[in-house]
Amino acid sequence: MQNILEIEAQSILPGSEDVLRAQGIMSSGDVDDRIIELVEQAGKIFNSLRRPMGMFTRISRDDFREIYTGSGRNDNETPVADIFPNADHLSLFAVTVGVEVSLEINRLFAKNDFALAAMLDSFASEAVENCAQIIQDEYHSSLIAGKKGSDDLVSMRYSPGYCGWHISGQKKLFEYLQPGKIGITLSDTFLMQPLKSISGVILTGDKKIHIYEDNYPCCESCKNRSCLQRIERLKQSA
Repeated sequence: MQNILEIEAQSILPGSEDVLRAQGIMSSGDVDDRIIELVEQAGKIFNSLRRPMGMFTRISRDDFREIYTGSGRNDNETPVADIFPNADHLSLFAVTVGVEVSLEINRLFAKNDFALAAMLDSFASEAVENCAQIIQDEYHSSLIAGKKGSDDLVSMRYSPGYCGWHISGQKKLFEYLQPGKIGITLSDTFLMQPLKSISGVILTGDKKIHIYEDNYPCCESCKNRSCLQRIERLKQSA
């Protein structure tokens, strides 16, 4: 069953601290007033242009295995390959904040307004992450409502292009999910349009399946390592 949701706009707005952190500013305490003004200006632009949408579709392990395998370009060892066979429930998902925001970012860069363009880019990146979290929560709640899950289970999302899952995996994911229904298309180089979109799989199961050592081959080249905080939170709650 496919679920398409128009996401409530106010619910995806990031806080100033999150936007500044995305800019590499870890504390807003000593931030120049001009930077704060840029955050506020970016927020107003984003608010006038955002069109947040999301969708998710449940999928069997066998069907996901075919999607995940893709064209055979994944790393030999990856977290997703180890996690999904142990997941109780799986769902493909996609979210976007709409094409207008991306067009405005491009327009600002084109007119050399780099500061505002970069701030709006960070604002939109944080907002689309919030969209993805809302869809993940919505999916998890649907499992509980359908008596297919419980608060003891944990849902986590994983995307092509990360953790050894090759970006070309988007092709089969798009063929199955059909996110064109919410305005997301895929280029020949597997980039999504609008750029401020996220797609992937939500894996639901015992929290232990999401806890792994960061010693996969893909971990060596990863500059993000956001999984470490997520895994640590899971360990503390176990």
